[in-house]
Amino acid sequence: MKHILILGGGFAGLEAAIYLKKAAFDVTLVSERDYFFIYPTSIWIPTRESEFEDVCIDLHQLKRVHGFTLIVDSITQINAKEGNVTLKSGTCLNNYDYLVVAMGASKMKHKGIENTLSICGAPQQSLLIRDKLDEIIAKGSANICFGFGGNPKDTSAVRGGPGFELMFNVHNLLKKKGIRDNYKLTFFAPMPEPGKRMGPQALKMMDLFFKKLHIEKHFGTKIKSFEDDGIVFEDDTKLHSDFTMFIPAGNGHEVVKNSDLPTNEAGFIKIDDFCNVIFEDTMMPENIYAIGDITALEGYDWRAKQGHIAEVMARNVAHNIQAREAGKSNFKGYHRHLNILCVMDSGDGAAFVYRDEKRAFMFPLPLIGHWLKKAWGSYCKYSKLGKIPRIPGM
Repeated sequence: MKHILILGGGFAGLEAAIYLKKAAFDVTLVSERDYFFIYPTSIWIPTRESEFEDVCIDLHQLKRVHGFTLIVDSITQINAKEGNVTLKSGTCLNNYDYLVVAMGASKMKHKGIENTLSICGAPQQSLLIRDKLDEIIAKGSANICFGFGGNPKDTSAVRGGPGFELMFNVHNLLKKKGIRDNYKLTFFAPMPEPGKRMGPQALKMMDLFFKKLHIEKHFGTKIKSFEDDGIVFEDDTKLHSDFTMFIPAGNGHEVVKNSDLPTNEAGFIKIDDFCNVIFEDTMMPENIYAIGDITALEGYDWRAKQGHIAEVMARNVAHNIQAREAGKSNFKGYHRHLNILCVMDSGDGAAFVYRDEKRAFMFPLPLIGHWLKKAWGSYCKYSKLGKIPRIPGM
């Protein structure tokens, strides 16, 4: 039985482990955490609508359900040419027939970033944001700023949706408590039209949301640094903030940057449509795949790294390895699946956002949208645990 080593226990890595086990391969999954974190539903931890445990799935439990081998450890080195992976514990893994790299992205390092917290950072940051909001609410008034950044070397590495969602949920929380008028909420971003990749209709609707909810905007000026009392921009203006939630753009993983894997300018792994790692040196191995946020996505200007794209790539790799082992060439690619798809939650409703090469739209889902996203969170957890059937393609 061929052995497949998967690095990373996020959406891409876990999906690959599940589907490669279904294809009867011997699978080892390496994850730095002993739980799978459902990032899209973590937006409710800061507002206390969800507990931390609600958005976690124990990887040991997933291991028992699906039958893969689990190693909880951090990856410190990848040597593709020599065919080995080194872990923080000192363990060297070199007995694989295929390697699937799915460790996610690192984050851009802005000056003073320690003065911010991110809903897309380490899972524990969601709890720190919750505690900071509790402190601010007890204070009675404050300036709260939400924002996200971009990576000029790779425009697909931006992740702004959760920032919008958390801000709308905080607005809704303050409104429920009857204290919204005491708080100034501001959204900031270095690009002139944040959210533009969702399409013109979505951009227009977002602007209407901002006006309706009395949320201020600070767009189009690059960020110089973060301070404990605000954000300083390149024109030396300063946006005062008692608390700043900021989502840095993705950047190449440090382990990958220090490896012999080929990368683009931002440090993301170069792959073809079938997620094979593209080596210029023909002497390099052909048994390495990369999936999810760690990859250099090719395609449309509006392309974005999202969890459902990572899972498509994972399922494709499971199929492609199986086809390869059977001597077939009916490989599946990810390019035709590129789209933007999300339910942007507001705490009291949501908006459905979709974009592909043919169309782009956004329409509101008052009240029911919030519960649809809640239902998706439950579906994600229980379907991965095998307690409810998996919907094909999801």
